[in-house]
Amino acid sequence: MAVGFEGLPQLFPVRGFRIGIASAGIKKPGRRDVVVMELAAGSVCVGMFTRNAFCAAPVTVAKQYLAGSAPRYFLVNTGNANAGTGRQGLIDAQQSCAELARLAGCSSTEVLPFSTGVIGEPLPLKKITAVLPQAIAALAEDNWADAAHGIMTTDTVPKGCSRRITLSRGEVTITGIAKGSGMIRPDMATMLSYIATDARIEQSLLQQVLDVAVGQSFNRITVDGDTSTNDACMMVATGVSGVLVEADTADIDLFRQAVIDICETLAQAIVRDGEGATKLITIEVINGRDVQECEQVAFTIAHSPLVKTAFFASDPNWGRILAAVGRAGVSGLDLEAITIHLGDVCIVREGGRAPDYTEERGAAVMAENEITIRVDLVRGTASARVWTCDFSYDYVRINAEYRS
Repeated sequence: MAVGFEGLPQLFPVRGFRIGIASAGIKKPGRRDVVVMELAAGSVCVGMFTRNAFCAAPVTVAKQYLAGSAPRYFLVNTGNANAGTGRQGLIDAQQSCAELARLAGCSSTEVLPFSTGVIGEPLPLKKITAVLPQAIAALAEDNWADAAHGIMTTDTVPKGCSRRITLSRGEVTITGIAKGSGMIRPDMATMLSYIATDARIEQSLLQQVLDVAVGQSFNRITVDGDTSTNDACMMVATGVSGVLVEADTADIDLFRQAVIDICETLAQAIVRDGEGATKLITIEVINGRDVQECEQVAFTIAHSPLVKTAFFASDPNWGRILAAVGRAGVSGLDLEAITIHLGDVCIVREGGRAPDYTEERGAAVMAENEITIRVDLVRGTASARVWTCDFSYDYVRINAEYRS
């Protein structure tokens, strides 16, 4: 079970955005594994995709179609990534879009495909297209919770977040879902995430909002340092509320912060549900020269198997954290000025173990389910925050048995 998971919160319907779910039995019989999302005519859509050079066929097709058309539908399948499938994978992705377009009465380039699951296996196209009529028949604005379940793979819990905010011209709704548990170091977004609002906003401004939100959330998480071939984060503004959000206003500030809050909640939910995770670890690096070096230090700590396994064991092996800071590749560090805290306990000061540190105080922090590491570089004003989790026996088991 995910660390600190308290159940899926209420997910508010978004006017102009309908969702339908069906079971194609792609990997497991009876599992809901095909999701269709319908965007109202006139919707604005933006997205971010994986930077993995071996990006999946649906990523290639979705990027191409998004650049040339205004999407009317998203087609999502789990259980098969359609990645590492060569030219046939592209054909299969295009054909899945064409079939949904035929049934829905739109152009095939107005359908964006998304897949997640096992890499290197042919997409079971016939299974997917066979259940599209069921998914279309199920389209409704209040199906967010079912969709959150429908996009899961190794996730143990569904992930969603929703906000209603009052702007100067009225109320708007923003709702998002995400999936992800392993192969998480997005470097753009997350495994799969879909966010929709009924606000009316210009496309370039919506892209700016998403860029900022992803930069502060999905691009600040890591479970295992692996960037997926299939990552995608999409945001849709249907405009159905009629509430216009414009640049250089108080409204855009409120809207942007709400999107950031949703993305941070979803991003943390992915780390909380990291495969085999038992602890949520927040790494804060402060007073660096720039954000880049702060991130460099934070991710070096977050990616260290030695640090992550120590957290699983609740072992306050502070030397592993110190070593990670030292090998982060930041030049010119004043080692005697740097301080490192584990929770509220100072573990490193003046180049070594803090004189007042005790193993008992460190162990007390390590016994908690949610822990913060804070590194003060004492050389500037920049900062960065990264979220990760521990490595447990179950992480190895889950990934060793993934294709079983």
